[in-house]
Amino acid sequence: MESISERIASEIYDKSYAIIDDFISEELRVSLLKEQSELLEAGKFRIAAVGKGEKKQVRTEIRNDQVLWIDSDNLNKFERQYWSKVEEIRKAINQRCYLGLKSFEAHFARYPIGSFYVRHMDQFQQVLYRLVTVIIYLNDSWEEEDEGTLRMYLPQEDGSEKILDVLPKGGRLVVFMSGEIPHEVMPTKKERISITGWLRDID
Repeated sequence: MESISERIASEIYDKSYAIIDDFISEELRVSLLKEQSELLEAGKFRIAAVGKGEKKQVRTEIRNDQVLWIDSDNLNKFERQYWSKVEEIRKAINQRCYLGLKSFEAHFARYPIGSFYVRHMDQFQQVLYRLVTVIIYLNDSWEEEDEGTLRMYLPQEDGSEKILDVLPKGGRLVVFMSGEIPHEVMPTKKERISITGWLRDID
């Protein structure tokens, strides 16, 4: 029987993205959400920037979420549980798609009410090593009226795009090719929490 990681790899191979509900246990989701909340209260989050290196700058007209990078060399037990599940995905994608993925980096991402991130690609000139985007949503609940969807622009064979809106429901995993699928976070009417990361072809 095909494992969840193998299913993700197959869908990445076939259509460049995969969406899996209840990817992590409710216990792990709640623990990671609690950790995020405590780190936020401790003032650890920063307004996200765009660009890399010397070109890095805060541009709130482009994105106004807040982030906190997770130290992969110093994971707590809950982060370790999640990292090990992503590691299974990394191995499965490498086996199916031969991408040479070597490592994972990620941050907590918090979108306060009214925040957004305009259309962009996760792989650009300074970060060509980001090959696969991996997002796990941690929210307690999410309804259509809360908005804040992940809007993916899926390229079609005729050159057009198909729009796919994904609600950030807690426990839902979204995986896609970083250099192939433009996307944006639509303005949210509720605080929106995730761990957003990238599988990379560098150590």
